[in-house]
Amino acid sequence: MSQNPATTDGDIDWLQRLLGDWQIVADLSFADLTLWVPSGHEWVLTSHARPSTGPNFYPDDVVGQRAKDDRRLVLEQVTSAARSTTPKGVGSIREQYVPVRRGERVLAVLVRHTDLQNMRQQGGLEVNYLRTAQSLLTMVAQGNFPTDHTPTGVGRGTPRVGDGVIRLTADGAIDYASPNAVSALRRLGHTDQVSRADLSEIVTAQLPSGIQIDEAMPLVLTGRAPWGTEIETRGLNLTLRCVPLIEGQRRVGALLLIRDVSEMRRRERELLTKDATIREIHHRVKNNLQTVAALLRLQSRRLDDVKAKAALSEAGRRLATVALVHDTLSHGFDETVDFDEVSRKVMRSVVEVAAPGVSVQFRSVGAFGQLLAEDATPLAMILAELVHNAAEHGFSQEKDALPQAPLITVAALRGSDEQGELLTVSVIDNGQGLPHGQDSPPSSGLGMQIVGALLADLDGSLAWDTAKPHGTVAQFIVRLRSSS
Repeated sequence: MSQNPATTDGDIDWLQRLLGDWQIVADLSFADLTLWVPSGHEWVLTSHARPSTGPNFYPDDVVGQRAKDDRRLVLEQVTSAARSTTPKGVGSIREQYVPVRRGERVLAVLVRHTDLQNMRQQGGLEVNYLRTAQSLLTMVAQGNFPTDHTPTGVGRGTPRVGDGVIRLTADGAIDYASPNAVSALRRLGHTDQVSRADLSEIVTAQLPSGIQIDEAMPLVLTGRAPWGTEIETRGLNLTLRCVPLIEGQRRVGALLLIRDVSEMRRRERELLTKDATIREIHHRVKNNLQTVAALLRLQSRRLDDVKAKAALSEAGRRLATVALVHDTLSHGFDETVDFDEVSRKVMRSVVEVAAPGVSVQFRSVGAFGQLLAEDATPLAMILAELVHNAAEHGFSQEKDALPQAPLITVAALRGSDEQGELLTVSVIDNGQGLPHGQDSPPSSGLGMQIVGALLADLDGSLAWDTAKPHGTVAQFIVRLRSSS
């Protein structure tokens, strides 16, 4: 069999999935693993895994090394023969060369580096770990590992070798269980002998009657499918992952990794409860603000004083703007806001109120992105005031006298300086522009006073300019708070 480097997407995916799973082999071997890939006339060490179960063979980074003549000769021999080999080592050093096979092609060579002098003293655990590791390496050489199209189904809490190891026979009996695995089964409620017991019967006996069982669980517990599953009973959560052990085309057993994730799942449930509570709080705040805004509108209709009616109406509009932020927060899972969505809602609601006799269009340029809630609320208020000002004063002429179709553009740009992150926002209208001889609107109005106070809180500034060919530009820059 000739040297065949990975050339297709399928080959590369195969090697990537091997690297995703080879930590299992390293831990079971108590040895470092390196992956050597042919590159032209050379061999390059592309990946390295250290065991978490024993001392490291390579304490330093070795990725990127080129194979020397003696190693290159062995690599090429292993690739050509498509068969593992263990050349005579130097002193206590032993290296096993394993061809990484996919179908009829050898894509790379995996090398297991063992320092016999520093290995753990061998007992039952060590012997069974090494035996299982050799089974996996044989599968690599035969093209049976990693397993093609393997759904794990475990998610967060995927078990590792150190969490617990179970080796099953072909008929699903427990051939070996590490001390951590035995402890996990004890916590599940099994108090009898573990060795030679049927794992599926152990688990089934401890499940409450009527519980819905994951369809993958029977296949995992009997070692027949390379999947993952989770057992949940009486406050205990165990995740399991199965790797069937294959010799040639025959399944001879299975490796199961088992992990107690009860504490992890408890914390996840607490976080979900906390998130749900926070979202409910934001939802209620939004409802309360909308109720107050509605009451202010009702009260304004009962007043004869024009200025009082306008003041109550403006107060209701501002409360509704704050409610928009809380409405967005009530649908999320964290304390950040998709402010692009908020800005569109703000523009739509404000334009309808500020220019009732004129059909004003609006558009967005750039992106606000995700903002912290404490930034989002004042920014929504500032944006609402400036858009309201543009719609109310920029298009106050008769419709026929307007130079062109009314349009308000909100442009957002995020940047940074040495002090942190900045947000620059421009509110541009194509209306009649600022009054003649003025370079900014009067600052005595309540709206501009609100803008000034909120900008001061955000360490921001506001500038006015004339748009081309006509209209007004209001641009403000604020410093965003850090999420850390």
